[in-house]
Amino acid sequence: MRIPAHSVCTAIRDDIVSGVYERGGRLTEELLARRYGVSRVPVREALRTLEAEGFVVTRRHAGACVAEPTEQEAADLLEIRMLLEPLAAARAAQRRTEAHLKVLRGLVRLGQERSRRGQSEDLRSLGGWFHETLAQASGSPGLTSLLTQLRHKIAWMYVVESPTAPAESWGEHAAIVDAVARGDAERARALTAQHTERATAAHRLRFVPRGEREREKEREKEREKGRERDRVRDSQHVVNTVSLRN
Repeated sequence: MRIPAHSVCTAIRDDIVSGVYERGGRLTEELLARRYGVSRVPVREALRTLEAEGFVVTRRHAGACVAEPTEQEAADLLEIRMLLEPLAAARAAQRRTEAHLKVLRGLVRLGQERSRRGQSEDLRSLGGWFHETLAQASGSPGLTSLLTQLRHKIAWMYVVESPTAPAESWGEHAAIVDAVARGDAERARALTAQHTERATAAHRLRFVPRGEREREKEREKEREKGRERDRVRDSQHVVNTVSLRN
């Protein structure tokens, strides 16, 4: 049975996001095909998709490699999310179904319950499920797909610190759901914008950008030069002291 390329794509993407493949590392079709138990054809298709998504780049003489995002590219993703999530919430207020509301309210109840009990390990996955459902409730497949890609890339690039006040965060989720349930698009948009802006402050880059690595190398060189100058001065001081004694 032929495994579809989108399944291979999902598997490779998940491994990139989780750090199985390091940034800048080569992704050879042969090794990937062996790892996932498929032929090279779906691997090739998956790599093309992942390149379009920004997870993979093709380099001359090296082939497919895991992308190495810059600090600015990472920051841009958070800014784009702050624009798209409020839009999704506003559309959800106009297009949501009762099924969407049922799931959103259930997630809010679970999130508030886990917050009261201090079960923080479940809150991150519940929060991701909440925002995914809110995007689906927008009734816009294109917007939902964009937000899904954003979540994957942000999870790859950032560590998200646990909120200091999870109950407050889930209170914001509850207010968003209330606005969506009432069909108040502008309030849903505004509340989501505030929530996303506050949540963005908890993101910390997982990687040291290439430019910063180069600057750190230069700083280390300068520190080493300073240490060498100190050693030379100390050596000269000892020699001069000995000469004076003689």
